[in-house]
Order: sequence, then C-alpha cells, then structure tokens
Amino acid sequence: MKQYIKSIVEINDNRLSRFFSFFIQILILVSIVTFSVETIPNLKPQTRTILHAIELFCVIVFTAEYLLRIYVADSKFKFVFSFFGIIDLLAILPFYLSFGVDLRSLRALRFLRLFRVLKLVRYNRAMNHFTRAIKSAKEEIFLFIFITLILIYFAAVGIYYFENQAQPKHFSSIFDSLWWAIITLTTVGYGDVYPITVGGKVFTFFILMIGLGIVAIPTGIISSALTKSIDKKDSE
Repeated sequence: MKQYIKSIVEINDNRLSRFFSFFIQILILVSIVTFSVETIPNLKPQTRTILHAIELFCVIVFTAEYLLRIYVADSKFKFVFSFFGIIDLLAILPFYLSFGVDLRSLRALRFLRLFRVLKLVRYNRAMNHFTRAIKSAKEEIFLFIFITLILIYFAAVGIYYFENQAQPKHFSSIFDSLWWAIITLTTVGYGDVYPITVGGKVFTFFILMIGLGIVAIPTGIISSALTKSIDKKDSE
C-alpha cells in the first residue's frame, strides 16, 4: 500500500500520478484566486461563505497530501525539514493557527498562503531544470552575492564622504547611504536621493557602470548552468 501511494503522490510517469499532480496544481491556483477575491471590499456574506468553503476544501486536500508525503517518505525527518516539506507545511499552517480565533494580528497569517505558489515548483519540469541549475552554480552565485555586498558597502562609504557635507539630511551616515548604494548598483535609480557634488557625480558614474555588470553577471551564470542542466537531462 505504501509503495502504491508513493507512486501516486510522487512524480512518476503513471496516469494516476499525473492526474494527482494536475489536481494539486489546479487547487493551488484556485486557492490563490480565492485569496485575491477575499481582498475585494464589501463582498456579500454568501460570497464569503463560498470562498471559505473552497478554502476549507483546499486545506483538507493539502493537509492530506502533506501527511501522505510524510507517510511515504524514506526519511520522514529529512522530508519535514526539506524545502518542499517546509513549503507544504506553510501552505496549510495559517489556516490552523487562525482557526476559531478572531485576533486582528493573526490576519497577517493569511499572507503565508502565498507560499502555496511555491508548491507549483514541485510539479513544473521547467522549474525543476531551474532548481538544478541554481544548485550546480551555487558556489558562483554565493561568491557573486558576497562581492555584491562588498560593493554595496564600498559605494555607501564612498558617496557618504562625497555628499555628507553637501546633503547631511540624505547622507547623514553610512547606513543612510546604503539605500542610495542599493538603488544605484541595481540601476533602479528612484531619484529620491542623488549626488549634487562633482565628486559625487563622478563616483556615481563609476558605480552605475559597475551596476550594469552586476545585473548581467548572474544572468550569464544562471543561463550557463540552465543550459548544462537541460543538456544533461536530454542525454539521460
């Protein structure tokens, strides 16, 4: 029985498994739609009752799926604390935490239902390719993130010394300058904080040039890893 259930709830090439996968994906999308509809003001009580019934049905199915996956897992402890295990738990936890409780602070728990979107990753082959690509390039990505953080701090320190005296309100400290550094290195440039000194403008020019590279480098790393992942999958 355990192997039969495992062949259904885990991704396999049999008909029941494909149907189960499709059914869960539909429920995830339905749940997200109902979550969005709930935010519409002045909904009729009948509509809210229907939405609650749909939510209840989805939670029951997601809970059954979660328990079945624990049941068929080779290592239950490893599954519970795995990425998908945590996502599956977060998808149902808000409902049970707020069940029967009318506390305004617990309304924020409803937003955790958005984690159900991440459940779709398990059933999407393209996302599986992307996940493998991220794993294969994780060392390069971590190195890039580390260098980026150093550059952000360097940019914050540089602009602070150039602009602190000219704009003490916007660049009162290095911590305040970090906001400018982040939006400049990412080439967002909201325009709420910008340099006015000659030195600050020249410094900003070089930071912007570096920012263009920061945007392009991870794209190249992930694209290369994704291509390798797809080629490896095709050769199997």
